[in-house]
Amino acid sequence: MNGRRRALALTMGDPAGVGPDLALAAWTHRAALELPPFLIIADPAMLAERAERLGLNVALAESSPEDAAVKFDTALPVLPVTLAKPAIPGTPDPANADAIIEAIRLGVELTSGARTRAVVTNPIAKSVLYAAGFEFPGHTEYLAHLASAGAGDTLRPVMLLAGPELRVAPVTIHIPLRQVPEALTTSAIVETGRIVARDLATRFGLTAPRIAISGLNPHAGEDGALGTEDGDIVAPAVAQLQADGINAFGPLPADTMFHAEARATYDAALCMYHDQALIPAKTLGFHDSVNVTLGLPFIRTSPDHGTAFSLAGKGEARPDSLIAALKLAAKMANTEIETKTLQALSRI
Repeated sequence: MNGRRRALALTMGDPAGVGPDLALAAWTHRAALELPPFLIIADPAMLAERAERLGLNVALAESSPEDAAVKFDTALPVLPVTLAKPAIPGTPDPANADAIIEAIRLGVELTSGARTRAVVTNPIAKSVLYAAGFEFPGHTEYLAHLASAGAGDTLRPVMLLAGPELRVAPVTIHIPLRQVPEALTTSAIVETGRIVARDLATRFGLTAPRIAISGLNPHAGEDGALGTEDGDIVAPAVAQLQADGINAFGPLPADTMFHAEARATYDAALCMYHDQALIPAKTLGFHDSVNVTLGLPFIRTSPDHGTAFSLAGKGEARPDSLIAALKLAAKMANTEIETKTLQALSRI
């Protein structure tokens, strides 16, 4: 099948959250939004109940990945997984954890096997999965585990928040702030920078991406007066990335990196910890930023928000970020095809 005609694999996320609401709302506006076709991996009965609750007229069609793109114009294609218990909006149930996890696993399997173009994941609640014995810190780590099992080696996933005005990647992610200086190493910064540069080139079409690298401390350490990590850890990483031929620069004071004039000088910012990266990303694009996982052998995007249990089933959740995630996944898949084609031609 032509790669551009394959559907995206969309996971249901936690069925008690807003994921199903967003998927149904997006499909109802598919033509006006010019959405790429997607196949949702979910319980059909749950989707039907949620559509009725929301007052949405959505035809559902159980589908294989190969048929999903054709069916998408007239019905929402569904690859069935069965929930252990009916999903009650706003009331997550660990009994449904296995189905949530299975939807993710199937999305990776289908995309790794080239039956779907990319994985787009709806939000999950980690606490719900932990209660059922889930052993991974979150979505990203589980996706990396699945990819590593298929690839036969250990992969380093990198979180990239991509919005209309800013792309930013944190080197350290979900750890307490007091642990960041110990966790931050030159090799971690270099490896993250290499992955960001590579995927920006192959999946975003930026042939020579410019990467701005923040410091850890205020004023990037101010020549050691406010901490030595920037000189001892960050600066050597910048030098190594430059030696690799990557257009990286820094360490830069984080408080002057994100105004409009500064953003015009780079294609992505590499930050040292979670909030240093995500505060500017969410401030500049709260409703339409996309969580992208780089460093995997398949494309994965996700809305940049959580399950929003308090909004589930009420018709109040905005689908903007899911719509952006679907569109970006399709765009990245197209760019990857074009990049591979050009690389193949250059070898002839």
